[in-house]
Amino acid sequence: MGLGDVLSCRIPQLTGGAACCYIDGRQFHLPTECAFQDRDVIPMLTDTELRLKSVAYRETILRIIAKAGAGHTGGDLSAIDILNVLYNVVLNVSPQSMADPDRDRYVQSKGHCVEALYTVLADRGFFPAEELETLCQFDSRLIGHPTRAVPGIEHNTGALGHGLAVAVGMALAAKLDGRGYRVFTLLGDGELDEGSNWEASLAAAHYRLDNLVVIVDRNGLQITGATEQVNALEPLPDKFRAFGYALREVDGHDLRALVDLLGTVPFEPGKPSLVLAHTIKGKGVSYAENVAGWHHHVPTAEELELALEELRAARQELEGR
Repeated sequence: MGLGDVLSCRIPQLTGGAACCYIDGRQFHLPTECAFQDRDVIPMLTDTELRLKSVAYRETILRIIAKAGAGHTGGDLSAIDILNVLYNVVLNVSPQSMADPDRDRYVQSKGHCVEALYTVLADRGFFPAEELETLCQFDSRLIGHPTRAVPGIEHNTGALGHGLAVAVGMALAAKLDGRGYRVFTLLGDGELDEGSNWEASLAAAHYRLDNLVVIVDRNGLQITGATEQVNALEPLPDKFRAFGYALREVDGHDLRALVDLLGTVPFEPGKPSLVLAHTIKGKGVSYAENVAGWHHHVPTAEELELALEELRAARQELEGR
């Protein structure tokens, strides 16, 4: 269905906000300022539909990691709700628009949690869902960190601390070219130990990149333990503000809060936006939550079945069964 079928629209005043339109009584999402260009219309999901997607994504993540025998389970589960909202509500990008110079860009700086990204990209049709079963197998393009060999991935990442600098470059290019696309990047909190993040932040503020949205997955744990014990980050909000960000904090598992907040970027004109998303490592699997050992733990057959049972119960509750 094309934009010519749109019967009525509500366009928010904030730059980069999400427009909504109604077609035959159904609500649709028109991302960013390009609402009236010849773009696909993305059906707006209800809160329950979004939550069901998060459950399904978690099931897929656990299954493909268990089959592959490798993966970063805890961080995948802490970040998946953010990716759900980005790709199903916020980002102006689709498999058909990857060659469009005005598409939004997403760079996953915490590249080790690529299983979550692969899961969402497959669901959005960037590549066949069946290919997820080849994760980390010989000759598969679905390797353990993002690579541009996979449709939908903008940039190779995995060496921590590099993604933000790349995103800053993309956002600056948009400004120089006079284009309206936005650049989103997701960082892990342990990744903030890398000084390159702070160098990139200086540049983002200097060039007034209000088309840049930095999301920090603040689950409080990294590979060797709690971030505050490994290399203390707090007071993190004060540090980000001192580096020139317009900062907002949010529950990174509250889908409605994420939708509402990301629909208001940029938070301040002339400043890069930073979303400090408070999350739980291993979220959705009770025995994995807030356990550092699940950073790259692969679930055993018994652990997988227990996790899937919990997720089945969560699905049934959402479906009212």
